[in-house]
Amino acid sequence: MSQYENVQNILKQSPKVWLVTGVAGFIGSNLLEFLLGLGQRVVGLDNFATGHQRNLDEVKLKVGGEAWSNFTFINGDIRKLTDCENACQGVDYVLHQAALGSVPRSLNDPITTNSTNIDGFLNILVAARDAKVKSFTYAASSSTYGDHPGLPKVEDIIGKPLSPYAVTKYVNELYADVFARCYGFNTIGLRYFNVFGQRQDPEGAYAAVIPKWAAAMIENEDIYINGDGETSRDFCFIENTVQANILAATTVSESAKNQVFNVAVSGRTTLNLLYSTLQETLAQCGVVYNKKPIYREFRAGDVRHSQADISKIQSLLGYKPEFGMVAGVEKAMPWYIGFVGANS
Repeated sequence: MSQYENVQNILKQSPKVWLVTGVAGFIGSNLLEFLLGLGQRVVGLDNFATGHQRNLDEVKLKVGGEAWSNFTFINGDIRKLTDCENACQGVDYVLHQAALGSVPRSLNDPITTNSTNIDGFLNILVAARDAKVKSFTYAASSSTYGDHPGLPKVEDIIGKPLSPYAVTKYVNELYADVFARCYGFNTIGLRYFNVFGQRQDPEGAYAAVIPKWAAAMIENEDIYINGDGETSRDFCFIENTVQANILAATTVSESAKNQVFNVAVSGRTTLNLLYSTLQETLAQCGVVYNKKPIYREFRAGDVRHSQADISKIQSLLGYKPEFGMVAGVEKAMPWYIGFVGANS
């Protein structure tokens, strides 16, 4: 039995209370679905800045009324300390996902990114400490590696940040480390590498590449590639990310606490390969897209290549990613097709 299977069995037998911030977002709503499916009680905090009510509605439909009754939603903002304090009351584990993502968004509006990702982070960190939660797991980011050229990325070696967003996520790690040293507060940071999957918003100016391209192909629209298409990323399917959060929150290993971990599959996929993979997967679903991509200038603030070393999270948390990029795309594609069809 894997560590992940063991943890799920323990949680089923002894349900806990979880706080998921950013619960109406992509990752937050997937965590909510998984936890409710395990019979857990969940408190969710969101202000719908980037999340959607439709994500919560979809989870409710999937888990059913009985499981849904274990969910309490708070319409609140992590930039307000009182909202964070209310959300943390009686909570065992915090999964902090709320943030303003996107490198381009942070370049266009660094002040709002800073207030959400740093002020908001400190608020929820203080509230969780004061509520004496068992553990605090937070969404860190691979953007922290900045301009360091080495591959694969190893947790202890980072470069200089390339965007305001990257600065904020690095500051999160510094605050978490200080809280561990000064207050004995258990934190774990998860450096996400290009997470994708169902309920990831394909709309808007800051949409991630996989849902954005999938939606464009379904609607037979042009697709633009920044640069020459040989930029590479370590795409990580959402179910791998959920696994990492659950393992991090529940770990009893002292050597795993107050650490940061890469969350990925340790693969490299170029944008050109991603393009053809999406084409092929859609064709298997009966959607034919024959257009060629349109290449344009590289995007400011982007790193050229990204790939994670996941040996640390494997050895200390027992993480075993179940989905590679292709398998994840195949599992997520029906959702994208359904979403676009419902909103076109």
